Amino acid sequence: EVQLQASGGGLVQAGGSLRLSCVVSGFTFDDNNIGWFRQAPGKEREGVSCISSSDGDTYYADSVKGRFTISSDNAKNTVYLQMNSLKPEDTAVYFCAVSPYLKVCSSPLYEYWGRGTKVTVSS
Repeated sequence: EVQLQASGGGLVQAGGSLRLSCVVSGFTFDDNNIGWFRQAPGKEREGVSCISSSDGDTYYADSVKGRFTISSDNAKNTVYLQMNSLKPEDTAVYFCAVSPYLKVCSSPLYEYWGRGTKVTVSS
């Protein structure tokens, strides 16, 4: 059974940092994409950042470029999202997910999802 466990969310002031972690079990990182998505109240889920396990190729949404960094530790089956210079508009529930496809960051293409971790950025 594939399970994803996201953690690291919390309450932080604008300008602060958080690091999210996603531990994947029952699944081996091998030619897959792992992504971070977020959903704010009343908004659609959006792709924040995704990484290909095969070559480390990354994607970032324009809204987070230069502030967020995705990385993976394939030996630990763990993906991280370092979030710096956080803004109130980053407030959302963040989800991690796995796709059997490479180099994609669109939620319909992601097959396995974990429960989210809530990030709240105060102004």
